[in-house]
Amino acid sequence: MKYTTRPQALLLLADGTIFYGKSIGISGKTFGEVCFNTGMTGYQEIFTDPSYFGQIMVATNPHIGNYGVNANEVEADKIMISGLVCKNFSFTHSRPDSESNLYDYFEKENLICISDVDTRALVSYIRDNGAQNAVICTDGTPVEELKTLLAKVPDMKGLELASTVSVTEPYFFGAENATYKIAALDLGIKRNILRNLAKRDCYIKVFPYNTPFEDLKAFNPDGYFLSNGPGDPEPLTEVIETAKQMIASDKPVFGICLGHQIIGLANGVSTYKMFNGHRGINHPVMNILTGKGEITSQNHGFAVNREELEKHPDLEITHYHINDNTVAGMRMKSKSCFSVQYHPEASPGPHDAEYLFDEFVANIEKAKSLQTV
Repeated sequence: MKYTTRPQALLLLADGTIFYGKSIGISGKTFGEVCFNTGMTGYQEIFTDPSYFGQIMVATNPHIGNYGVNANEVEADKIMISGLVCKNFSFTHSRPDSESNLYDYFEKENLICISDVDTRALVSYIRDNGAQNAVICTDGTPVEELKTLLAKVPDMKGLELASTVSVTEPYFFGAENATYKIAALDLGIKRNILRNLAKRDCYIKVFPYNTPFEDLKAFNPDGYFLSNGPGDPEPLTEVIETAKQMIASDKPVFGICLGHQIIGLANGVSTYKMFNGHRGINHPVMNILTGKGEITSQNHGFAVNREELEKHPDLEITHYHINDNTVAGMRMKSKSCFSVQYHPEASPGPHDAEYLFDEFVANIEKAKSLQTV
């Protein structure tokens, strides 16, 4: 392979720290909150996950692009990250079922990427100093000008982003003659969540994030679902009120990630921005109800306040993160409502937590049987 010289590039953090590298060949600059993912595979699923909207992703896997891309391995119709930081960017790929290389995929969507960065040093710095805004620059813009532009980028705390990734019109997923009907509120829903529900005999109607409860109710669903998504949950006041009405309906409710946080807020439990979020496919979680550990996929920068949750008379913790004891799952005592902070639909894996979809369907079946008594 012929050696080609690639343009110099840099990553500037909000605190003024600079990491240098090389452009993969797409010129420009991009802004967002810098974060890292510890997954060793599944980069395409990461890049298209709506929960990452507004974030610059640092890949801890040293090789990105080595197995190309495939249209069946996306979580949304477009790339959702703001930019990519990696060590080694592979312009060639070697997988039988890949459809193209990662560079062409990035070029088509004009995604800015910096490679040849010391990502181990960068991740260590982020872990010590916390998540912060950053800019990737591959077009030679002077650093002082970048600092001025970066100072204008809003912090993730207080930032409502669900509206930027949610659909604007409802749509259906699954077989129309399925046994169960689910009304799903799209805060940034991942495609594999819909696949997991559909393969459990569910017909899903996906609604825009700001859909009034009466419109959800008009579908006559057997259960309600609150999806994952990006940004701070607290500004989503309309969604919080809708969640309260879902819970009051006495039909089963299931929330994942941002949906989990919304359910907490609907019950008067606050959320907070974490110093560093959880992002990867190897996060250990303890299931308190079974006493079993689970390896999970996680992607969140906000969490439910554990101290407030433990004092709540109608909520109980069902799962916690083994590394830092943060809340990973909860349920209501008086209602058929539960949620988890992690991703049981994880693609490409792990699949330890897929049983949660079975529990949701079991809750629906139980509720339906009670209605017929």
